[in-house]
Amino acid sequence: PSPPSIPPTGGPPGMGEPVGCCERVAINVAGRRFETLGRTLLRFPDTLLGDPRRRRRYFDPQRREYFFDRHRGAFGAVLYYYQSGGRLRRPPDVPLDVFLEELRFYQLGAEAEGRLREAEGFGVEVAQPLPGGRLRRRAWLLCEHPESSPAARAVALLSVLVILVSIVVFCLETLPQFRAGGEGSAQPQTPPPISANVNASSPPSPRGGLTDPFFVVETICICWFSLELLVRLLASPSKTAFFRNAMNLIDLIAIAPYFVALGTELAQQRGVGQPAMSLAILRVIRLVRVFRVFKLSRHSTGLQILGQTLRASMRELGLLIFFLLIGVVLFSSAVYFAEAEDAATSFTSIPQAFWWAVVTMTTVGYGDMAPVTVGGKLVGSLCAIAGVLTISLPVPVIVSNFSYFYRRELRGEEGGEY
Repeated sequence: PSPPSIPPTGGPPGMGEPVGCCERVAINVAGRRFETLGRTLLRFPDTLLGDPRRRRRYFDPQRREYFFDRHRGAFGAVLYYYQSGGRLRRPPDVPLDVFLEELRFYQLGAEAEGRLREAEGFGVEVAQPLPGGRLRRRAWLLCEHPESSPAARAVALLSVLVILVSIVVFCLETLPQFRAGGEGSAQPQTPPPISANVNASSPPSPRGGLTDPFFVVETICICWFSLELLVRLLASPSKTAFFRNAMNLIDLIAIAPYFVALGTELAQQRGVGQPAMSLAILRVIRLVRVFRVFKLSRHSTGLQILGQTLRASMRELGLLIFFLLIGVVLFSSAVYFAEAEDAATSFTSIPQAFWWAVVTMTTVGYGDMAPVTVGGKLVGSLCAIAGVLTISLPVPVIVSNFSYFYRRELRGEEGGEY
């Protein structure tokens, strides 16, 4: 409990102190006087004001009032807690940390503090289960809780650096000078065989196969990702909860393409498997590797807030897509019939006009398709205006959700300090 606001008076009990349930009780908080009935305070006898023996030390017999040198703005909410039978709301002008200190001084209890935390948006923190063994617990804290120790923060920093290196390598290896036969390649260019026409549209394979520098860096990154995932799997308190976590599934998806690509490369070197099928698999694998960027959300609070916002705004996003689909069908049909008289029109069918309707409603406007008749231009103007209105309607709700989760994260960090 917090220290008393003023020294105890030391007087005997009952020296002018109101003790009856129907008597008025005067409370002076830093010069601001409050009055209430004794039975109102007796609704919560386990608190400082509700227990006559606890509050007696703050009684001033000369002024016949209780004096507390505490925060005046917060006491109004504390008194309303007694008057309303347990409803507690923090005043907007009182910081959360100050209000929590006042609650603890008046000894309202952990239940009232928990309801306040829930009303503030971050709720009562539930203790996360930890592994049983000492070694498993240390490994779990090292990999899962960066704030637990300096070593855990170093591991988290190293993991972020490896993720960034992996993403940079993923982007650099698509440059023409790093491909087989590219400008920066020292190998002489030879005419491709006839069978290579099937692969003309696919990304070329690395120059040196398993000895390529990009492949070596990728192997080092995958070794770190695999070690990190394996340690967290072995040290996790619940294997079922581990695989239900979306972040762990992302980690698994991030390393799986490497082993599939490695097996495909080895099969090609041994002459096993069809080249066209192998390149199709590699094309999909290289696309899946881009999801490795989501591994940063484990160490980024901003990405976590963004994910929570999108999850909470699924209904609004669904409405947005639904409205866009309706607009696309309506305006693509209208512009098709408005441009039907022009022989050189680009709108030869309604499905072909879908693309124009999408880029117009989203205010992108590539310019590859444009109406030329007066009716078509009128339809295009209405399409652009309708697109602005359609997109702007659900956006405030999504922004409000983002602000809510952002404030909740800030309050959680602030409340965790007290």
